[in-house]
Amino acid sequence: MSDYVNWLLERHRKGTVLVDTNLLLLYFVGSFDPQEIPRFKRTRTFVTEDYATLLNFLKWFEKIVTTPNILTEVSNLSGHLPKHLRADYFQVFARGIRLLEEHYCSSANISEMEEIKWLGLTDAGILHLAQDKYLVATDDFKLSQYLEKKGIDVLNFNHIRPLNWAMPTQSR
Repeated sequence: MSDYVNWLLERHRKGTVLVDTNLLLLYFVGSFDPQEIPRFKRTRTFVTEDYATLLNFLKWFEKIVTTPNILTEVSNLSGHLPKHLRADYFQVFARGIRLLEEHYCSSANISEMEEIKWLGLTDAGILHLAQDKYLVATDDFKLSQYLEKKGIDVLNFNHIRPLNWAMPTQSR
């Protein structure tokens, strides 16, 4: 495992991770049915092994943080699942939301941030919320690079995807 990933995991062990939209969508679709991951248009960039990697990764943390904006994006993207799957999927989604710690940042406050111009509302909210508090997990290269530049601990999931076989397990 890379030294940087190892350092981040140790630094935030038993702490809190803020999970970005695409990874949270992977989590919910995989929790519903891992076989849907490669079939669903919105998670097709992942494979079923990525879901296992994500679960293993999330076990390192006491809390998983999200925002209403992230959950709204996940819900909207999930609405593109085939109609015959949606009712059962959204039951899994509703149960899963209760496992997350939701933090609210007012859109008015976020809109005053200069970063909203190039990050958008959801990602600027992540920046606002994560400062000096949380490790951010994302697969968004632009966001991860910006957060890193701002001194926020961030882990781009694409950097741990190939490490699936080497990632140590951590019980929750």
